[in-house]
Amino acid sequence: MTIAASVPAILRDAEWLAHRYDPGHDAFHFRRVSRDVRRAVPFLTDQHLGDEAAPLVLHRSDCRAAADGASAPIHFLFHSAYCASTMLAQMLDVPGTASSLSEPVLLNDMVGWRRRGAAPRDHAGGMDDALRLLGRSFEPREAVVIKPSNIFNPLARGALTLRPQARAILLYAPLRAFLLSVARKGLWCRLWCRELLESYLADGFVELGFEPRDYFRQSDLQVAALGWLAQQQAFAALLDWAPGRIASLDSEALTGDPVAAVGAAMDHLGLTDNRDAVAAHPALGRNSKSGTPFAAGERQRNLDAAEAAYGAEIEQVIGWATTIADQAGIPLALPRPLPIR
Repeated sequence: MTIAASVPAILRDAEWLAHRYDPGHDAFHFRRVSRDVRRAVPFLTDQHLGDEAAPLVLHRSDCRAAADGASAPIHFLFHSAYCASTMLAQMLDVPGTASSLSEPVLLNDMVGWRRRGAAPRDHAGGMDDALRLLGRSFEPREAVVIKPSNIFNPLARGALTLRPQARAILLYAPLRAFLLSVARKGLWCRLWCRELLESYLADGFVELGFEPRDYFRQSDLQVAALGWLAQQQAFAALLDWAPGRIASLDSEALTGDPVAAVGAAMDHLGLTDNRDAVAAHPALGRNSKSGTPFAAGERQRNLDAAEAAYGAEIEQVIGWATTIADQAGIPLALPRPLPIR
């Protein structure tokens, strides 16, 4: 069987994950990733999926012709980092109800292509095809829930426009909890916050009234707070834009009662609310990044240690960030929270 002849069969098989997009050759790269592997790794990146000798490369026009009508209902989980988004995505993966995709690299490629100057019409067409390929479920009547990386947040509205039936959850950590996570994770995390803000500036995603040179005068935690504020500002605008389709959820509500919160998320996304399956989900008892079992009280001990070490600095940054939020009209707590029962 030739590759051309087998394209429809490949696209009917959800194990063939649409992994990358090459705009130079207008082609998608696929790699075979089972559902069990997807559920076991935190992110669908090469780092976590391991090396593969060569991807399966298919031209976009062939994919479009073969995949017409093949997508399942698709929904989104947008997030602002360090808010238990990986756990939520994993817990929404319930066979027969929904499968989830945690930070597929294909959507990062869409971000990079746009930054490199993709024509809006071309980019919209590529994004539409990318979402169609990601929206292939393992079982009939399953939905697909996509949790993009938060570098994708500037494209969230565009993705929702392309999928008018899709619903979304905006997950965020309260500012203090977010800054505690950044502080305790150390240097690499502080650098990542600077890289994130740099990328948002390149995307025109930051409207906080600063001059470019101002960012060089700010501490790591101030930069982290600005990235958080930019995302909070954009999330509030999304909620105003499509209030019936989008709801917010903060990480403290999620981790305080994960079974109830996931049930509320399923209700909002129109999924079968299977509380028994959620309560027994293995993601509840393990670290979503490392996969190691949680020790009793581990999360609170980590937060207490970070508070003891960095609390004074964080308090100053929160006061500074609150002033900026007030001036820019940014809510520190997003409206329209999921109704958790």
